[in-house]
Amino acid sequence: MVQQSAARLDVSFAALSDPTRRGVLEHLGRGEASITDLAQRFGMTLTGMKKHVSLLEEAGLVITQKVGRVRLCRLQDGGLEAEAAWIERYRQRWALRFDALDDVVEDLKRREDRDGRKE
Repeated sequence: MVQQSAARLDVSFAALSDPTRRGVLEHLGRGEASITDLAQRFGMTLTGMKKHVSLLEEAGLVITQKVGRVRLCRLQDGGLEAEAAWIERYRQRWALRFDALDDVVEDLKRREDRDGRKE
């Protein structure tokens, strides 16, 4: 289970590592679009955009559906929940570490003030 979860995160973060794919996700956040529309918007060939969309679909971030001769793309519901939860766990760990560091700095400041006044 942990390996499967890690593999999913690897695929998702790899998909998110590309600025064009992040742009596609941002665009699809406003509504569905065809691969042709996306290719035009990003100044790409249809083949290039199909590859980007395929990676996003493999990562579970986008769903495509053929409607007639057009392939429509939309965001997958809950597509980033696992990634957001993973990031939140690490954000909380870092927040705790920074809080502990703040305590150490404050303690050092109090000691410095106390020691400086005695002289």
